[in-house]
Amino acid sequence: MSRFNRPNKVDSLAGFRTEKTEPTVPFGLLKAARKSGQLNLTGRGLTEVPQNVYRLNIDTPEEAQQNVSFGESDRWWEQSDLTKLLLSSNQITQLTDDIKLLPGLTTLDLHDNQLSSLPGALGELQELYQLRLSHNQLRSLPVEVCTLKNLCSLTLQQNLLESLPEELGQLENLTELDLSYNNLKVLPSSLGKLNCLQKLNLSHNKLRCLPDSLAHLTNVKLLDCSNNHLTDIPASLSEMRAMEQLYLRHNKLRLLPKLPAPMLKELYVGNNQIEQLEAEQMACLTSIALLELRDNKIKIIPEEIASLSTLTRLDLTNNDITILPASLSLLPNLNMLLLEGNPLRGIRRDVLTKGTNELLKYLKGRIKEEPEGAVEVHTAMTLPSQTTVNVHDIRALKLLVYSEKQASNIPDELFDAAADQGVATANFSKNQLTSVPSRLVEFQASLSEINLGFNRLTCFSPDICKLLQLIHINLGNNQLSDLPPELRSLTKLRSIILNNNRFKSFPDVLYQMISLETVLLSNNQLNEVDPCRLIKLVHLSTLDLSNNDLLKIPPELGLCTSLRCLSLEGNPFRTPRAAIMTKGTDAVLEYLRSRIPTW
Repeated sequence: MSRFNRPNKVDSLAGFRTEKTEPTVPFGLLKAARKSGQLNLTGRGLTEVPQNVYRLNIDTPEEAQQNVSFGESDRWWEQSDLTKLLLSSNQITQLTDDIKLLPGLTTLDLHDNQLSSLPGALGELQELYQLRLSHNQLRSLPVEVCTLKNLCSLTLQQNLLESLPEELGQLENLTELDLSYNNLKVLPSSLGKLNCLQKLNLSHNKLRCLPDSLAHLTNVKLLDCSNNHLTDIPASLSEMRAMEQLYLRHNKLRLLPKLPAPMLKELYVGNNQIEQLEAEQMACLTSIALLELRDNKIKIIPEEIASLSTLTRLDLTNNDITILPASLSLLPNLNMLLLEGNPLRGIRRDVLTKGTNELLKYLKGRIKEEPEGAVEVHTAMTLPSQTTVNVHDIRALKLLVYSEKQASNIPDELFDAAADQGVATANFSKNQLTSVPSRLVEFQASLSEINLGFNRLTCFSPDICKLLQLIHINLGNNQLSDLPPELRSLTKLRSIILNNNRFKSFPDVLYQMISLETVLLSNNQLNEVDPCRLIKLVHLSTLDLSNNDLLKIPPELGLCTSLRCLSLEGNPFRTPRAAIMTKGTDAVLEYLRSRIPTW
């Protein structure tokens, strides 16, 4: 046939014309989703949600239309509706009303897409438990989302939100709300109606004030208001009695907030304009462990800081402090004092460079001894030949200290002096103990914190597991390689320090202790960690695994979204690379999630 005698039906533009083709999902994924009720389409380059995904619950499967026989596992008419739909890290620009065809969804993940709006039909997903919408281009939230009565987690960080609907307060079961990195200038007063809320992130917005209604959030444990334009914190926030962590960095505060929150352990107010610390403010921080005051304009540290008996870390970097009060040395648990960038006088530079312990010793030398408050206790040890029991510390501060004695045992006279005094803290660090003092069990009704760091412990006695009131344990710098399974009976334990020991794997019993919030395991020999078990520690916010033997960081570790501080430096793994690590915990977790294999 001549090339000039073409058939009439031939399209001369065929090959040049591009037709829009509907995105498809592999048959195998749809088949698996009908069985499991879960469909993972993360990172597939989708620009829209395929129609066969929307219709997964109602369309007859392709294999059924081919008149083939079915085995027991392939009875599609008996299989589950879709409950979990993961569509993150695509280029989806629109979600249609057809989303209502998936009413059984409990998890909908749309983070890291290009959504600029949401359909009102989302309100028909009444079973929805978790809705992830972060890293999109949303400018508003449809009112219908506020009708999702079962919603527990709503993440909206990294969007373009300028306001929120007043109906937000209808989400009565919400426990986590992340609104960080938006353009919010005001918050709806109805926010105070979210009675179940435990984590609220408002950082990196344009807020100038906080609504008084936040005071009604009596179950919030973590509140992050960093990087806003706040000049004051409403006094009503003192009613947030459950709050444990408060972030107020990078604002315009001139005073430390007066917050008598009995549970507050960590307060971050760095990078503000605070000039003065008042005794009344100090008195409110009865449970504080970490106090960050760096990059302010503080000139004087009040003597009343000595009342913060639970303080372990104090950051005063880059202030205008010229004199340190000697009373700092009376803080029994202070192990990190940061002072760089202050015009300090009267303290030699070599003292400052030797670290916290040496500095506290130096300050303690300025305090005159008052023998009338103490009784002598003679021990059988050569060094020291005798020691002193501070009766005031025991009776007033409920504090029992026998530290830095190089002792191989704790004298009975010390326990005798503390009998029936309701001791809350015991510090036996920096000795030569090879076993846990058995008489500690005498304080099982009151002891909440114990420091046995810098000893020679090779095993941890199960007897300590009778101390059911324990909240903090420091076992750092010992020779431990395992922990007893009985430790799980310590249901109030929030933090455990295990740095510089001989652990080769993450202690098995810790996976079972859901109350844990801080686990420090740096400088051991860990070669593995199980993220599938770790994710069950829903309160874990700080995890230090630095300087171990981890050859690989499992991507599933990125699913441990409760973590706010993850330290992995000094391990021999190749990924994540240093460029990711330096961006901080959130960036590392996000990177790890992006590496989770898709189905």
